[in-house]
Amino acid sequence: MTAQTALPATNQTTNQTTDQAGLRGAVAGPASGTEGLVPPAVRRVPNQATWVATVLRASVPLVLFAAWWYGSASGAIDPLVFPSPQSVWTAFRTLSENGVLWDNASVSLTRVAVGFAIGGTLGLSLGILAGLFRLGDQLLDPTLQMLRTIPFLAIAPLLILWFGIDELPKIIIIAAAALFPLYLNAHSGVRNVDKKILEAAGTFGLRGLGLIRHVILPEAIPSILVGLRVSLSVSLLALIVAEQSNAPRGLGFLMTSAQQYFQTDVLVLCIMIYAIWGLGVDLLVRLLERALLPYKYSRKRS
Repeated sequence: MTAQTALPATNQTTNQTTDQAGLRGAVAGPASGTEGLVPPAVRRVPNQATWVATVLRASVPLVLFAAWWYGSASGAIDPLVFPSPQSVWTAFRTLSENGVLWDNASVSLTRVAVGFAIGGTLGLSLGILAGLFRLGDQLLDPTLQMLRTIPFLAIAPLLILWFGIDELPKIIIIAAAALFPLYLNAHSGVRNVDKKILEAAGTFGLRGLGLIRHVILPEAIPSILVGLRVSLSVSLLALIVAEQSNAPRGLGFLMTSAQQYFQTDVLVLCIMIYAIWGLGVDLLVRLLERALLPYKYSRKRS
């Protein structure tokens, strides 16, 4: 009798354990054993659609560069208004050899890295906090929604008045620009987790930190990555604004000096460097997205 009574309890416990493991597996994605379902030959052979997409992405920049080169060579573009590719390349070599370009570029990179680290960390933390807890949402969201409508261009003169023309005002401007995109997307990603998924997780016994770790944060990752991409782009924009406000060093200072002396080749060179930086951070976010959301790209390949 005792053994017969204990048997259903044992089966129930085993079923609950199996169900919880199944939920974690569903949240974490397909098991590693399923990789064998994809033939190795299919994964090694380059996808034709990938090559087509690469060619299409590179076609517009190549066409624009060819038009720029042809217009400059034929005289259709006035070199005093817009420099030729050869002039920009000469400016790059000159500023690289004398160290001016690398000194100013390193200063700008340091500023944007520090500012983004501060603002991005605050934005991500506050967004998750306000998304998880009703009290945090009531305390933080109204104030941050009000502050985000203030252009960082408007606070630059006030920050210079308070802190001078040293590094602190520039870091604050970049941090403020990086904070709000990550806050908004983290807050939205956490708040908009499917209620059916939360209910299913609750039936399997996930509560508190376990629910946050295994369900809420993984579901919010796509929205957070969108915020990360926007935040990095806006940080570069804020860097330009910050460095053109009495900055003694940096690419913004280099552009201001080139503008005063009508050095359009240096101006275009700095603009191209900003564009390359923007492309670089976008590629980094895409690589991070591939690492965190592999199922998204596996569906695209299939």
